[in-house]
Amino acid sequence: MRAEPKLSLQTAHINDYAMTYAEAGQGTPLILVHGSLCDCRYWKAQLGGLGKHFRVLAPSLRHYWPQQWDGGTFSIDQHVDDLLEFIDIVGEGAAHVVGHSRGARIALEAALREPRRVRTLTLADPGRLAPVPTSDERGGFRQRALKLVDEGRVDDGLALFVDTVSGQDTWRRMVPWFQEMVRDNASTLRAQASEMLKPLPRERVEKLAMPLLLIGGALSPEPYPEVVQMLSQWLPSAQKEIIAGSSHGMNLGNPRAFNSAIERFLL
Repeated sequence: MRAEPKLSLQTAHINDYAMTYAEAGQGTPLILVHGSLCDCRYWKAQLGGLGKHFRVLAPSLRHYWPQQWDGGTFSIDQHVDDLLEFIDIVGEGAAHVVGHSRGARIALEAALREPRRVRTLTLADPGRLAPVPTSDERGGFRQRALKLVDEGRVDDGLALFVDTVSGQDTWRRMVPWFQEMVRDNASTLRAQASEMLKPLPRERVEKLAMPLLLIGGALSPEPYPEVVQMLSQWLPSAQKEIIAGSSHGMNLGNPRAFNSAIERFLL
């Protein structure tokens, strides 16, 4: 069995917070922003692959592994603040930015707030841009997953979350290191379950002027295909790639195609 590559972990002091990040390669900074229940380890296949062309930086967002959520501020706004500071301090002031799922929302808001710091923007399966009633969104799966975790059925709760966003039986089929990563970040589920997202109006998003790539998984469940299609209409100059044979975690399911899509876009 091939050994998992070891990540080169470093720490940067970002907005009075010790942020862990992984780094690989040299060249223009390329920052990878993970989504829910993940951390810098989520990007193992991209650190090696894209590190051939770029200085790839993968931060673990505030309160994610190796840290734990301690009841402090957990919000999109805080993570956007941290990402912009990370670009300034570690990313040489301007970087290519890739965001996945919730991380795509963070990357998008960072680009809207400080466009000069984002050379290009890649959004992989971004979630909804406008909130829906908590009880209506996919059956309130975050709250149901948290209830299972609180009952001591941690893996059942995490399986519910992962299977909802990636498709039935995904959790059972995932490799052990991915399951370990999700368990390590289970504490963030409590914070995210009560997170209130502000809507991003079309007229604001349409003002984005940097080169933009939209990536979707061919097998991703709703709402992800709907959001990718909507952004394609809002931003007609954006490039679009669909990763064959993969669901929401397309950078893991088909890393060669995912990395190649980013390389075609940037090189």
